[in-house]
Amino acid sequence: MLLPYAFARPALFALDPETAHELTLESLARLQHTPWACAWSQRRVDDPVTLAGLRFPNRVGLAAGLDKNGRAIDGLGAMGFGFIEVGTVTPVAQPGNPKPRMFRLPEHEALINRLGFNNEGLAAFIANVQRANRFRAQGGVLGLNIGKNAATPIEDALSDYLKGLDGVYPHADYVTVNISSPNTANLRSLQGDEALKALLDPLMTRREQLAAQSGRRVPLFVKIAPDLDDAQVTVIAQTLRDSGVDGVIATNTTLARVAVAGHQHAGETGGLSGRPVAAASNRVIAGLRTALGAGFPIIGVGGVLCGADARAKREAGADLVQIYTGLIYKGPALVTEAAQALRA
Repeated sequence: MLLPYAFARPALFALDPETAHELTLESLARLQHTPWACAWSQRRVDDPVTLAGLRFPNRVGLAAGLDKNGRAIDGLGAMGFGFIEVGTVTPVAQPGNPKPRMFRLPEHEALINRLGFNNEGLAAFIANVQRANRFRAQGGVLGLNIGKNAATPIEDALSDYLKGLDGVYPHADYVTVNISSPNTANLRSLQGDEALKALLDPLMTRREQLAAQSGRRVPLFVKIAPDLDDAQVTVIAQTLRDSGVDGVIATNTTLARVAVAGHQHAGETGGLSGRPVAAASNRVIAGLRTALGAGFPIIGVGGVLCGADARAKREAGADLVQIYTGLIYKGPALVTEAAQALRA
């Protein structure tokens, strides 16, 4: 790496968090296929693992939410990720929630966001994904994350997920069904036993139809929240197994504020990510592993800010890990550090 992130971070942290996010993403998108990409490129740690029928070059991925429109897949891939997940995409473009909607809590190495699935819609998303070729040509795995539009009533959520699945299926290495963002009204209610079954059964049926049509079976994962008790985790695990889903991503952001009580932004609504969510995420991962047994794919995400954090996810039961907030606080070097820690 030619540009140490420690040099860029103070300038980025002087900006509003969402402005800094957009500026960084725009720069990555604009420069990703130019010689300037060497400024943040790193050699990928080689630590291949096969999961859900996919060969991951290493165990460290980018979590969904950082690149919602899939604009900078090749640029982000140059940081050494084994896999990248982009989205969440909704069938129709939507602006998300009113600004300001992203807040830094630097002393906690955390973020609060209530972005609300702001994205340019399925057609623009797919066009961006089709333009990205380098990351996958080099063996990287690409996950596409789907959600529902805010204006779609929760009882009609299935239709949005079916549209999303139909749209992204030909372009995805795996598809993630996001039912755990706290920033779309009532979305987390889809994690309930009957609601989850009613969503997943038709999605799995559609997946089988798409696989038969295309001759290509794309794994389907489900992303769940950290704010679940042990009994809820056990019920979700059973529903996932019964439905035939290929894997689970644990976890999304938390609504809990105990770890950041007293901070000036602690009262902001939205999902809390970063270090404060690590313990809850690891608890859910461990509960899933106990309930699902060995062999069921689990991707762990939430509070990975160093190599030891990545190892803690593995020890809790995750096969792969994802980072997002850690990348903002630590920069691309975290990708290599986490991948080396997991290889060791």
